[in-house]
Amino acid sequence: MERKLLLIVNPVAGMMKTKTTLFNITNTFCKEGYFVTTQITQHRGHATELVIKYGASFDIIVCCGGDGTLNEVIEGLLKADINTPLGYIPSGSTNDFANTLQLSSKPTQAASDIITGSEYKLDIGLFGERYFSYIASFGAFTAASYKTAQEVKNTIGHMAYILEGIRELPTIQPYHVTFATEDKVYDGDYIFGSITNSTSVAGLVKLRGDLVDLCDGLFEVILVKNPQNIAQLNKIISSIVTSDFNNEMFEFFKASKLSIVSAESLSWTLDGEHVPDVSRVKISNIPGAVTLVK
Repeated sequence: MERKLLLIVNPVAGMMKTKTTLFNITNTFCKEGYFVTTQITQHRGHATELVIKYGASFDIIVCCGGDGTLNEVIEGLLKADINTPLGYIPSGSTNDFANTLQLSSKPTQAASDIITGSEYKLDIGLFGERYFSYIASFGAFTAASYKTAQEVKNTIGHMAYILEGIRELPTIQPYHVTFATEDKVYDGDYIFGSITNSTSVAGLVKLRGDLVDLCDGLFEVILVKNPQNIAQLNKIISSIVTSDFNNEMFEFFKASKLSIVSAESLSWTLDGEHVPDVSRVKISNIPGAVTLVK
């Protein structure tokens, strides 16, 4: 029986700069008997629009782009309440979530893996009224993902985020934020905060695989306290490098729901996309919201 596949492609993603890549991906699916409809995104948010309009008519949707494109596709699935399975061909410049999912960095191989893959359930986050697939964050280094020009990301990839992060160092400031979970309140001055369902955050912060379950209904939350001296700053850097957050400079915990209030408006990023001027927000985990094929 012929299966219909909707292929949504972000043409400005890091590895989607040649026609050969798109041809090889499409050909891989066609050779296996899929009837492929390809849609090239034309503007930000277009992938969401495509999924809402056409997604229910297909047997599988495959997203080819970076983590931001994946976010848009997931947004469309959940907004339209579509249960169509999702395949992901990572072709962005960093591909944080793809690294967590252990997807191939070679587009044609990633397409082949979708064909032979199994279905897995993934938790999705809800930030106010917006969805995120793997991270909501604020503070130090957070702005690197949206401040870095797309052409620079495409040219030097992950290094672009590191360079932008280094540029931020002189301007890092603490924010007074209160995080209330279902059973505890965390209140303090933090230079960085992240609510994640991933082992990799912009390649800068890593979590051990044994700390992360992508379908347990829980986020991993990291809060970095404001260092008062060089020794504390070095301890933060060392902890990030070793993925060991068991010291006084960090709050590390798991939660399914959070209410967050900040003394001033914060700029957040959701899967690398900028969300400005947030002072109050509720974040919740939606267990098993999306079916991924890999």
